[in-house]
Amino acid sequence: MATFLYKLGRLAFRRRHLVALFWVALLAVAGIGAAGAPAAGSTSFSIPGTEAQKAFDLLEQRFPGSSADGATARVVFKAPANEKMTDPDNRAAVQQTVKELSGGPEVASVADPYQAKSVSRNGTTAYASVSYTSSGMELADSTREDLREAAADARDTGLTVEVGGDALTTTPETGATEVIGIAVAAVVLIITFGSLLAAGLPLLTALIGVGTGVATITALASTLELGSTTSTLAMMIGLAVGIDYALFIVSRYRAELAEGRDREEAVGRAVGTAGSAVVFAGLTVVIALVGLAVVNIPMLTKMGVAAAGTVAVAVLIALTMVPALLGYVGRRVKPAGEKSRLLGGGRAARKAASGAERPNAGTRWARFVVRRPVTVLLLGVVGLGAAAIPTSALELGLPDDGSQPTSTTQRRAYDLVSEGFGPGFNGPLTVVVDAEASDDPKGAVAAVTGDVKGLDDIAAVTPAKYNRAGDTAIITVVPSSEPSSAATENLVHGIRGTGEDVKSSTGAEVLVTGSTAMNIDVSQKLDDALVPYLTLVVGLAFLLLIVVFRSILVPLKAALGFLLSVLAALGAVVAVFQWGWLSGLMGVEQTGPVMSMMPIFMVGVVFGLAMDYEVFLVTRMREAHVHGEEPSQAVVTGFRHGARVVTAAAVIMMAVFAGFIGSSESMVKMIGFGLATAVFFDAFVVRMAIVPAVLALLGKRAWWLPGWLDRALPDVDVEGEGLRAAADGSGEGPDADDDRELVRT
Repeated sequence: MATFLYKLGRLAFRRRHLVALFWVALLAVAGIGAAGAPAAGSTSFSIPGTEAQKAFDLLEQRFPGSSADGATARVVFKAPANEKMTDPDNRAAVQQTVKELSGGPEVASVADPYQAKSVSRNGTTAYASVSYTSSGMELADSTREDLREAAADARDTGLTVEVGGDALTTTPETGATEVIGIAVAAVVLIITFGSLLAAGLPLLTALIGVGTGVATITALASTLELGSTTSTLAMMIGLAVGIDYALFIVSRYRAELAEGRDREEAVGRAVGTAGSAVVFAGLTVVIALVGLAVVNIPMLTKMGVAAAGTVAVAVLIALTMVPALLGYVGRRVKPAGEKSRLLGGGRAARKAASGAERPNAGTRWARFVVRRPVTVLLLGVVGLGAAAIPTSALELGLPDDGSQPTSTTQRRAYDLVSEGFGPGFNGPLTVVVDAEASDDPKGAVAAVTGDVKGLDDIAAVTPAKYNRAGDTAIITVVPSSEPSSAATENLVHGIRGTGEDVKSSTGAEVLVTGSTAMNIDVSQKLDDALVPYLTLVVGLAFLLLIVVFRSILVPLKAALGFLLSVLAALGAVVAVFQWGWLSGLMGVEQTGPVMSMMPIFMVGVVFGLAMDYEVFLVTRMREAHVHGEEPSQAVVTGFRHGARVVTAAAVIMMAVFAGFIGSSESMVKMIGFGLATAVFFDAFVVRMAIVPAVLALLGKRAWWLPGWLDRALPDVDVEGEGLRAAADGSGEGPDADDDRELVRT
């Protein structure tokens, strides 16, 4: 591996014009494709294997043209003080609004509140339900504008009018904090390298990689039904790993220069050693993201695969584009320890001449940990354990209009409905009775209706609506409690329980669907998939790390440390988004259940990112140990060379992720906060404290591997031992003979 990457790095250095042209051309092609691609189409949230999805599919068959999965809107009207919605003027205004909405090209139906009996008992509130033929993300902008204009016209009559539902779903905005995150990354790189030019290389290559990945996703969005969140996630992860991977290679390049190697040889060795770590770190991230397919939720699978593709591009750019750019900048990138004149160049040389150079912070910290491993280990584990305590109160759910900020019309419509009709009207359940196999379909439906009315937490049950064949009926059930409550979840399970009795007696099948039931099914599906997913991803990565480190205990320690950091990060998410701690600082206007996919998503992404730091830091320790150092000294050596860079990489990744906390989309906001917190815990507590403490306690046992397994595993040579052996034999790199015949540019 190291020898191959060494040759690749030197080739990219020598053929820098071709490499740069290739990546710029690829970015241009992707950009042209994105600019000419049609707008993203359907992003339907289908959940194969769930009862709610099965009911949706059945409705499409038995009630053709009903647009069961189409967008919906609820236009809520409230009368002025001391007036009723049944007053002639107010009634005329509502009916005029219904008439305006009915003329839209994508409108399937509009329910008049006075005919549908959707006027509150006190007469102050009414709502009109609008169904569309297209999904929320497919609706034309003109259709959304018609909806807004109809509501505005009704407001002009003196009514309070708000609009809820998914018809107003729009692409989330990330806000200015995303740019701030990139700016912080730039500052950290400048401090780390002491050079504006060296700092600019990782940023430039990361932006090229992310631009290529996101443009490709945009170009394929319509064809593959990729939502806006997919490109946001790819940008988030692609920026973070793209900067980090380039950072490690540039840092190793400067270290090789400091040892006196010429620039081409330094590039080859940097790509051969740090590049090997980049490859395996990238593989762990790709495994974790692609592994999301295990959950069998198409949207989540597409998000994972798209983000994995962006990570793969980041790896390839780090291995090829970074060496090419280093060839262009030449001597303007200084060896390690030297700064540009603008940032105080010459100080390192003066210190070296005077003998005043002292151990860096990483060396001093590693020596402290090696002297006090038990104390550091206990403090790290206890601290993360305390941060993880809120996880015990974790409540999962999917966001609805009730979780929107109070400044949105969706949230105000939700509150008006709750006040006028009761909280359950915001999440009615659709009970579908498939009586095709029953001898008495109407009798079966009547039995279901009677059983449902006898359940607790029922506010209303509407009469059954039959299809043309008379073998399928829809019953709308309104709970007494709000959609995200445990009582509503119990009601869904209760209806399904009565359905089992009805099926055994009449042969009719009872299915519960609707957005509330779908959310419950999604949460259950994600819970069921967590253990298999964790087993698959951690298992594959564990095997990969055994190959990298040629050890059993080091990968095991890496996996256990990851579990600590992800639990602590989930605890922080619960504290902020569910309990409301620091919610004002984070811009969280409404607390509530944590998004259902958050635990499994964090497990996947954080595991991949956590292994980045494990690979980068511990491979340097492994390299020192392979070259003859004692285990404790190898830990110190690894920190001397890697702690500064790993710290910079972690701060950069945290800044990039934290930048997405400013998003208007609650899902993106929560993911950004969770990932930034997880990187903090994993990099600074687990990798910087717990890992060296454990390795110091284990000593030589940390690198133990059974002989039979050592012989069976492939030798990937991440440490660059093959490069050192070749250099010791000839004084030059492994392809020195071939290089002598080449004219260096």
